[in-house]
Amino acid sequence: MCSIFIMVEGSTLQLSYQHSPEKVALYGLLTELQKVHFKSIESFMDLTEIRGLRLDVISEEGEHQDLSRGSTTMEMFNLASDRAGRTLQRFSVGTNESFRFEPCEDNSPSPTGAADGYGDDDEVFKKGEPEVSDIVSIRNRLQGKVAEMENFAGHLEEIFLTVEENFGRQEQLLEQHYNDVLQTLSQRYDERASELEEEKKSKLESLYSQLLACGQALGNSKELIETAQETYRSQDKRLFLKTVMPIIKRFETFVKEDVDLTLSTSLEFNTPLADLSDVTTMMESINIIPAPSAPVINPQMPNSATQTTLHVRWSLFSDDTVEFYELYYRPVLEDMPADGTGAPHESRVKVKETHCTVMDLLPNAQYELWVTATNTTGISPASEKALYVTVPSPPVIKQRGCSSCPEAALIRWESGNTNPVDSYTVELREMGSDGTESSITESIVAVPTCQCLIQLQTSRRYLISVRAVNVGGPSEKSEVVTVSTTGTFFHLLEDTAHPCLSISEDGFTIFYGDEELPISALALDDNTFTRCVAILGDLIPVRGRHYWEVEVDDETEFRIGVAYEDTERNSYLGANSSSWCMKHIRSPTRHKYEFLHNGQSPDLRITVYPARIGVALDYDGGTLSFFNANLGQHLHTFHCHFQNYVHPCFSLDSPGALTVHNGIQAPEYTLI
Repeated sequence: MCSIFIMVEGSTLQLSYQHSPEKVALYGLLTELQKVHFKSIESFMDLTEIRGLRLDVISEEGEHQDLSRGSTTMEMFNLASDRAGRTLQRFSVGTNESFRFEPCEDNSPSPTGAADGYGDDDEVFKKGEPEVSDIVSIRNRLQGKVAEMENFAGHLEEIFLTVEENFGRQEQLLEQHYNDVLQTLSQRYDERASELEEEKKSKLESLYSQLLACGQALGNSKELIETAQETYRSQDKRLFLKTVMPIIKRFETFVKEDVDLTLSTSLEFNTPLADLSDVTTMMESINIIPAPSAPVINPQMPNSATQTTLHVRWSLFSDDTVEFYELYYRPVLEDMPADGTGAPHESRVKVKETHCTVMDLLPNAQYELWVTATNTTGISPASEKALYVTVPSPPVIKQRGCSSCPEAALIRWESGNTNPVDSYTVELREMGSDGTESSITESIVAVPTCQCLIQLQTSRRYLISVRAVNVGGPSEKSEVVTVSTTGTFFHLLEDTAHPCLSISEDGFTIFYGDEELPISALALDDNTFTRCVAILGDLIPVRGRHYWEVEVDDETEFRIGVAYEDTERNSYLGANSSSWCMKHIRSPTRHKYEFLHNGQSPDLRITVYPARIGVALDYDGGTLSFFNANLGQHLHTFHCHFQNYVHPCFSLDSPGALTVHNGIQAPEYTLI
């Protein structure tokens, strides 16, 4: 038994093996892997010659890692001084500190550098010294190589363990067969010995019976002879003649009888051929591997898929020997018939490991998978079918569904997937004033719906994207949307617009024409204004201060303000208790302005026509204020404690156009 120890980025890999061809090949691969690792380290050392200074090429976070793992550090090289007198004494690999060089204590550089041979080469050395960015780039490449080698080493370890398991199974199987054969032969021996004992007993009993019969016949013959001799010796002739005749008849009868002098049983024992067919079968089964049992396909693991791939794993709950596996898969269609007719074509992948990555799949699609195992004897039954799903397609952010304010942003998106997803992840990065992107990405995870309210910092710009997440993993990120927290930003809700209103392409200008619309174009729904030619804005549901401006020409009559979401659609803005607005009425002689709520307005007179009107909403202060934005003039303030969130509202009472300006910072004069 031999062992291999490999140090890779602070982790120790120990492999034990016996001297078999397969394991010798694995040992060779691991040796080559270690040589490549050492060559990468030597290349890095040649590029980072630093005089007497300690170079730590990893990030600052790596320096504060747990020092308890420092025991896994492997000191690999002791480098002698080069021709310039510089010494790099120790090179360490351990924990998260990828590379560290420490100066030799015995050859510390002199203060002047002349004693070390640097006096003539300082300028050249400084010019040729690599930049920090180059070192970091080299570090990143080396770390990537190390990660690849770690993955490869892990794969080799998995193969090695699989070989060990197979060898162990074969050894157990041979031992079991050996015990079974010995047990069967012992049983046959006991049965044959018992049969021979019974046969021996039977033969002895037969011979004993024949011996008794023979002894009885000899006794009768002896008695007859003795009787004949006595008769012969008799002197009485008369008695002789009287007794001789029966004796003669007895002799004649005895002579006529055939005496069986053969043995009643054979002295040979039967030696029938033993039926060892079952033993032969067992002996042959040592070399005949049984067909595998059905594999068990594992449920899908988190983050085991991409948009077009699935990583599938399965296992065997038996000691089967398998040469290869066949993984079958096909997409699951919602309208697939129950009888399986018209089912999509199934594909097949042949692999030797108990895992496989299936390629070229559809995004956010369910797939039905099953697997079979095969060896020289046959194919196993198919496993139970399992459902896997690929990673979803990237969501689509609805540009006109997003709104923001100085403290937050509301992002809305569409899933873009036919199959449901588990959750969404919103990612945001801050942009600098010079347009550079921050390297730090913040994430908001486990968002259950297609919208997210994000708390942000004031007067910043952010790049925001969204990922869809299911059990397979996260999707690619959506297209990035830029959000500014300078001021309040919103779009108009087109589904609330009166049919006579039209909206510009950018979504911030509404038009009311004087042409008559056909009746078919006046189709209304429950959310559309019917009497007032109005539209609502999609203000972010965040309490605090909000500000926007409205630009309209002096010949157009309009209403601007705020209203609750459920304000009456068949009523005019300001004529009910759920809306507050500023109304402009154009008369032949003057401009008249009213500030309406519940149909009532204070008696105010505005002498200068405000071509651009600022609207300031303060939830906390309970105020809604209007300003002449061009002059910074305060026009009027409503005082009301808003129970619910309100929406900006805009109405044109005469043909004309109205433009909304938002996303701008509130002027100081609005803070009244």
